[in-house]
Amino acid sequence: MQQLRKPRRFVLALAAAAALAVGLGAAPAQAAANPYERGPAPTTAALDASRGPYSVATENVSSLVTGFGGGTIYYPTTTSDGTFGAVAISPGFTARWSSLSWLGPRIASHGFVVIGIETNTIYDQPGSRGDQLLAALDYLTRSSSVRSRIDTTRLAVAGHSMGGGGSLEAARTRPSLQAAVPLAPWNTTKTWSTLRVPTLIIGGESDTVAPVASHSIPFYNSIPSASEKAYLELNNASHFFPQTVNTFTARLAVAWLKRFVDNDTRYDQFICPGPASTSISDYRNTCPLV
Repeated sequence: MQQLRKPRRFVLALAAAAALAVGLGAAPAQAAANPYERGPAPTTAALDASRGPYSVATENVSSLVTGFGGGTIYYPTTTSDGTFGAVAISPGFTARWSSLSWLGPRIASHGFVVIGIETNTIYDQPGSRGDQLLAALDYLTRSSSVRSRIDTTRLAVAGHSMGGGGSLEAARTRPSLQAAVPLAPWNTTKTWSTLRVPTLIIGGESDTVAPVASHSIPFYNSIPSASEKAYLELNNASHFFPQTVNTFTARLAVAWLKRFVDNDTRYDQFICPGPASTSISDYRNTCPLV
């Protein structure tokens, strides 16, 4: 299994701490602290709540932007915690961002800048949606009014259905991404052997649009075992489970983003061994995380 990728500044900080330890015999405890850790120590109750510890503001993005169809940005209002990681999320075939909009403030309230996109057309295929997710991240980090709040080395993608398939496309295209979270993903491509981005796939057991046996599970199995990955399957859930508030989707998605975008090992407990509930029909992972 590959070692957890860390942004360059984090690696340099650890190297400095190690050098200090050699020179002085022992490094101060704070020297090895994770500079990307945000928010209080997590609990299941906190992850399952409708909002996390951060207050969130919103901003609309015009459809006249280049590369995607506009959307909505959600961001923590505080400026005292430094910069945050960012996540772009795409809706599925024929759907608009409103179908997933509960995820925007939910994820942002745990310390992320989130852009929920509208696609160029509601009929765009996964490849196009992947390109649009990357265009949205580029807009977010280069042109948006909240760009100064974002750490450009800590970016992620997510999406539902063809948007989920698009998030796989985006992660394969841009391996510098820190995480991907496809929800009930649909794609005609079944093999993702070159994908290296830590990926959490969430599928619905009773999905008849993108059946897990021909979509989520083959996608998960084809991602190399050297990559960090997990597969969560919701018991009796249809293809449209992300379009209403879903506790396990939120809990695992936030934990995955905190773990791999923020390098926050406090969230390992929610990924390994994972949730145990009658609401979960399958859970697979590459634990232990390293």
